[in-house]
Amino acid sequence: MIEKYFTGLNEIQIKQFNRLEGLYREWNEKINVVSRKDIDALEIHHVLHSLAIAKVISFKPGTRVLDVGTGGGFPGIPLAILFPEVHFHLVDSIGKKIKVVNEVAVALGLKNVTAEQVRVESMSEKFDFIVSRAVTAFPAFVALTRKRLLKESFNDLPNGIIYLKGGDFEEEIQDFRERITVYNIPDFFEEEFFETKKVIYMKYMKYMKYMK
Repeated sequence: MIEKYFTGLNEIQIKQFNRLEGLYREWNEKINVVSRKDIDALEIHHVLHSLAIAKVISFKPGTRVLDVGTGGGFPGIPLAILFPEVHFHLVDSIGKKIKVVNEVAVALGLKNVTAEQVRVESMSEKFDFIVSRAVTAFPAFVALTRKRLLKESFNDLPNGIIYLKGGDFEEEIQDFRERITVYNIPDFFEEEFFETKKVIYMKYMKYMKYMK
């Protein structure tokens, strides 16, 4: 499935993607980080969904990406496989989820992944991009994370927030319209699961703030 949409993967990346389901099944028996329903559809519901971000931006080497509310490692782990020269810092407030992230990263040999049990509002580090899979309403997410963005950009897109979201969210983003671009995931992937799912990109602005 991954090779269907992402050509040019090397042998190491193919092996890493192929190992994901087995690793998550094994860890899910010990620590429930993926729903029982979704574990059988891990490749589409979690791995491919995470990689929709890579259809919006190809992170340049040296980029620093913060994955907020990563859970068991999504979207951070699949993106880290795809972009081995990009550093991904995965955070979650629940320690057992970070344990799974660390174990999966070690098993896959991902040297570009670090993970930490922490609330993002208590962090001081800054990053080029912040990614997440709809951990809260978008305005609240902006309020929590906006101070974690670096101003200076070197990627094809300016630094900012990249948010995976499904369903109706027009009201959530109305205060940010001038700086938001919405990408429809069905433009990238044909599976029915993605019918209502989108990637929201909000670029960094000097006076970026939470409104309303």
